[in-house]
Formats: sequence, C-alpha cells, structure tokens
Amino acid sequence: MGSTATAYLTGFGRYLPGEPVDNDGIAARLGGDDPVTARIRRRILDANGIRQRHYALDEHGEPTELNEELAVKALRAAFDDRGIDAADVRMLACATTMGDVLVPGFASMVHGRLGGGPMQLLSASGVCASGLAALDAAVSKVRLGDHPLVAVVGSELPSRSLRQRRFDDIRAGMDSHFLRWMLSDGAGAVVVEFQPHPTRPSLRVDWVRQVSLAHEHDVCMRAGMDGIEPTVGNTWQDVGVAEAEASGMFVLRQDVTVLDELADAGIKQFEELVDIGLVDVHHLDHVVCHYSTNAFRDAAFDGLRRRIPSLDTDKWYSNLETRGNTGSASIFIALEEAWSTGRFSPGETILLAVPESGRFSFAFAHLTVVAPLDQQGAPT
Repeated sequence: MGSTATAYLTGFGRYLPGEPVDNDGIAARLGGDDPVTARIRRRILDANGIRQRHYALDEHGEPTELNEELAVKALRAAFDDRGIDAADVRMLACATTMGDVLVPGFASMVHGRLGGGPMQLLSASGVCASGLAALDAAVSKVRLGDHPLVAVVGSELPSRSLRQRRFDDIRAGMDSHFLRWMLSDGAGAVVVEFQPHPTRPSLRVDWVRQVSLAHEHDVCMRAGMDGIEPTVGNTWQDVGVAEAEASGMFVLRQDVTVLDELADAGIKQFEELVDIGLVDVHHLDHVVCHYSTNAFRDAAFDGLRRRIPSLDTDKWYSNLETRGNTGSASIFIALEEAWSTGRFSPGETILLAVPESGRFSFAFAHLTVVAPLDQQGAPT
C-alpha cells in the first residue's frame, strides 16, 4: 500500500468483568472491613464520586480472569464492531500498568491468546497515559503506510493487588489506601486504519501529543521501591520476595499531597495546546477526559473557565462514576461508551485528555467525526 496522510478510528470495544460492584460491595471483594479502613474507604469514596466499578474477582475476592483475557475480550468486541477478525490485524499495540507476568511483554501475551497471523507488537508501559501512547504508535504506523489496519487496547486488572492480604502485615497510610479505593478492572480497544469506515461515521485522528514533566517532579504513583525514589540495592529486584512484601514494595502508592500540582500542570498543558493552535476552543465540540476523582474535574473546570469563560461543561464526557478508574483503559472505555450512545455527529471535534500521576505525564488526542467512505468518494 502507498503512504497515507492520516488515520481513522473505525471500530470500538470494551470489556468490564463481572457485575457492577457498588460502594457497599467493595469490602466483600477486597476486604478491609475493620473500622479504621472502613472510615478511610468512605472518606475516599465520598471525594472521588465513584458509585460503581468492576472487578475480575468473585464474591470471595478470588480472581476470575487474567489481564490478558480482559484485553482480548475488548479487542474482539472492537473487531466485531468493525466487522473484521484478528487475522486482518497487522499490528497490535497494548497498554497496561501491570501485566500478569514479568516476562514476556504484555503485547506478546495478548497476541498469543488472541491469535490471528504474524503482526508487529508494541507493549506500552506506564500508567494512565500509556493508552494514548499505544494509540500514538499505532496512528504513526498507519500514517507511514506501514500497516493498513492496527488494533490498540488498554487493559488493567489492579484488583489482585488491592486485596486485604497485601495490607495485613504492612503499615498502610493514605498513600496506599488512596489507590486501593480508586482503581478497578477493565479494558477498552479501538481499530485504527488508513481510511474511514465504508458505511458509517469514523473518527479521524488529527494529532496525538504526549509530554512528560518528570524532570520537574518527583515520583507520585509508585510500586516496587521503598520510599519515593529508587536507590541502588533498594528495589523489589534487589531484596528477597518476602522482604519486599513485608516492606510494602508490592503495594501501589500515591503521594496525595502533590495531586493539586498535577491538576494545575494539566491545565497548563491544555493552555499550551490552545496557544500553539492545536485546539480551537471555539470549535471544540466534545472533551472526553480521564481523571481519578471528581475533585480533579472540578479543578479542571475552574481552570478552564479562566481561559474559556463561556465553557459549556455539557461538552465534557466522563463515565468515572459508573465505570471507575481503569487506568490506561479508561480513555478507551469512555470513548467507546460515548460513541455507542450516539453522542458524536459528523463534522464535530473531540479532545481526548489523560493526565498521569506516575511522574507527571500528560497525553492528548484530537479527533474529528467524518462521514462514511461511501458518502465521500475518497478519504479526507
């Protein structure tokens, strides 16, 4: 195939394991029903606004699926939506925070379970922004003309590490409890190809932008080290497994004291997109944003109104309250839901926004809804 100038999202899928779990049902899955933990849980849930989420855990807190299985189910949903199968895919880009195994890479494990034919693989690691990092790579390869059709998936299964057994013998403060009652399981996927869908609208990818501010900020979200900075001989690979477990290295932690800085930095990154002309605030129809708590949403609204006094918050879409925080999968799960409910119309523009607290990274993508190929005569 020849080189092409752009790429289109033509298929969308998601997978959320099990039945929705409301706030009263969390302790049955994760444990932690002692008075102190229960008080912390209520405080965090009141702040984040999440009312229900999904776990790949049964009613006794035992795992029911692997992370790679979640990814494959979301991919197959996207393939069904597009009317293709795995054999049509030439590249698979996978994002996750923690795979099921240390080695091989997550994409290799997903490909092995998915099947299909030979394909290029990419495993994007990190935290929330790794989903758009995987999308960026996929879009770039389609635009280069290297592959006509690429699949992208973000998938997370943190619940296994959030269960009470991880917390029984360690000193757990707010830095560890914060994420325990924030995170949940799920996967979202998209199909990227060189031309629009033949018979229905598609989303043209206008650009994807990622930026790290790690040179200015300490580690915020972490696991695998003792303290907020790794030192030689003091990571999970340097000590025995029992010692690492006892010191709490396998617990996901968040420095909650710097989260206001994250919100401020994210608003500045958005303002930079406006200043350099990548975002036209007067012709932006939808914002699909990943965030971990409604407090971030409110801070974002306040900051954006300083720049856009006439901001219409009805343009803002999130399903945090009903799907929870699924990390790298969140942006794809939200996009699929917004798409499938008919929120977008041809000609409209969409901004995807993902802040990542790991060490302050931000990812954005700008999309335009385009008419079906059979109504265009040629790609736009």
